[in-house]
Amino acid sequence: MLFASSLVAIYSVLLGLVMIGFWVLALSSNIVPPEEKPWAITFHVIAEFSTAILLIISGVGLWFGSEWARSLSTLALGLLLYIVIYSPGYYAQRNNLPMAAMFIVLIILTVLAIIALLKFT
Repeated sequence: MLFASSLVAIYSVLLGLVMIGFWVLALSSNIVPPEEKPWAITFHVIAEFSTAILLIISGVGLWFGSEWARSLSTLALGLLLYIVIYSPGYYAQRNNLPMAAMFIVLIILTVLAIIALLKFT
C-alpha cells in the first residue's frame, strides 16, 4: 500500500468517526437549536451521516488496497469537501471563530487528501 493511500485512509476513517460522534452528541444533548431541527437540519444530518459512512467504508477499502476504494474515496472526499466549505459560515455567523477556523483547516486537509488520492494512488 502506498504511503499516500495510507494517509488518505486514516484521514477518511478518522473524519468519518468524528462526524458520527459529533452528530450523535449534538442531537442527543440538544445542542442543535430547536428552530433548526425540522427539515433543513434533518436533510443536513442525513448528508453528514452518509458522508461519514462513505468515508469510513472507502478508508477501510483504501487501507486494504481494494480496487473500488479509490473511486468511492474520491466521491466521499468530494462530499466532505462540500461539507467543510459550507460549515464555517454557520459557526462564523454565531461568532464561534474557533469552530470556523477548524473548518478552514479541514478544507485544506481535505483538498490535500484529494490531491494525494488522485496524484499518488
